[in-house]
Amino acid sequence: MLFGKDRKATKPDAIIQQLMRIVGQKEVLYLQEDLISYECDGYTMSKGMPKAVVFVNNTKQVSNVVKYLNKQGIPYIARGAGTGLSGGATPLGGEVLISLVRMKKMLHLDLENRKAVVEPGYINLKLTQSISDKGYYYAPDPSSQYACTIGGNVAENSGGAHCLKYGVTTNHILGLEVVLPTGEIIELGEDGVPDRPGYDLLGLLTGSEGTLGIVTKITVKVLKNPEAKKTVLAYFDDIADASQAVSEIIAAGIIPAALEMMDQIAIEGVESAAYPVGHPRDIAAFLLIEVDGVAAGIEDQIDEILTVCKDNQVREVKVARDEAERGLWWANRKMGFGAMGAISPDYLVQDGVIPRTRLPEVLTKIAEISKKYDLRIANIFHAGDGNLHPLILFDARIPGQSERASSAGSACLKVCADVGGSITGEHGVGIEKSDEMRFIFHDDEIEAQTKIRAVFNPDDRLNPGKLFPQPGRCVEVKQEMSKEGL
Repeated sequence: MLFGKDRKATKPDAIIQQLMRIVGQKEVLYLQEDLISYECDGYTMSKGMPKAVVFVNNTKQVSNVVKYLNKQGIPYIARGAGTGLSGGATPLGGEVLISLVRMKKMLHLDLENRKAVVEPGYINLKLTQSISDKGYYYAPDPSSQYACTIGGNVAENSGGAHCLKYGVTTNHILGLEVVLPTGEIIELGEDGVPDRPGYDLLGLLTGSEGTLGIVTKITVKVLKNPEAKKTVLAYFDDIADASQAVSEIIAAGIIPAALEMMDQIAIEGVESAAYPVGHPRDIAAFLLIEVDGVAAGIEDQIDEILTVCKDNQVREVKVARDEAERGLWWANRKMGFGAMGAISPDYLVQDGVIPRTRLPEVLTKIAEISKKYDLRIANIFHAGDGNLHPLILFDARIPGQSERASSAGSACLKVCADVGGSITGEHGVGIEKSDEMRFIFHDDEIEAQTKIRAVFNPDDRLNPGKLFPQPGRCVEVKQEMSKEGL
């Protein structure tokens, strides 16, 4: 590596020099010691080195960079905060990363029509913080909302704890400005009205994982703060009882704003890290349940939830006394993934979806996978909508454990697919799950999707190698899973 004066000895090649002319000399990183921070996103199992990182400041610069890279035949990837958990922003080697983190302004706020216009680098939580004093908030709330960008949320169609009632990112997008792989700039949605006649291009672009275009402006819905909000914490000695309580709460006609579950290993993690609540470490699971809405109906919903929990052998159930206690409970839950670092050197988080009624069965099978691969698996998930997050704990320093963790993760996704679920609910496919797309799609369905990608991205230069299985590997994966009886 080069340091001090020696850094200047490595001169940029002609491509780097032209990129510097487009965005400015200080806005391009190209030395290896600078690029190493960009070799992966939050999914660390795969890494690659980009050719350069280009920091753009406006839509015109994005367009000009894309046009130049296309002319040179160089692949490129749009990147936000790098908090993605499936390798969607990870270079495979030699791509130019177009970093959108400098495009971080709120461009317009229209509370009368309940919408805001932001740049892609705008931090998710910052939007709620900037309008909360006016009585409004932005609903999608991924656990990484303190760091993740709204542009990244659009790419992955991110969810969060409150998506049970309020939906994922696509339910809150009114308009997009997009730079296509040709460099052309288009507007989708008009005056914040997404339901125009014709094809739903907003829906197509949201969740396309940066393979169809680069989003440079986003119009989102903002919501009025609910009149009232109550949060319940319930401890169970049997995870089957907790799962049954989930189903019965929904069956009772209650749609909580959030309905979260955490198992014993996950509780060990969060109680060993920041924001411990004092959860009993011998319980099988807890439910964190939040209801909001018109004040007049909240207490009735809480009474019904308490009754359901008691009918399902709850050990203890309590309602948050005040906002401080509620905030502590949520801080404990939100840092669940990061807390695994307190009990394991490494972890791999998965993201499958299942029907709620299959929770006990699927969790039993995940326990069997844990035993088979001799790796602990913690479970933190959005129980209300069946979005599971098995966290496979391992030590990458021990030969073979990384490979076993990957195999265990794939096996968990196969279980989800086999019960009629999906391989991802909010983290995306990226590199990590591209082969597992075969668990839920037939060959002709994958071909149809790649043909759609080719309409926008015919040369596959924009985020290449992501989302869909690569030739050769898909058959191997299917054969391997078949041999293991999964």
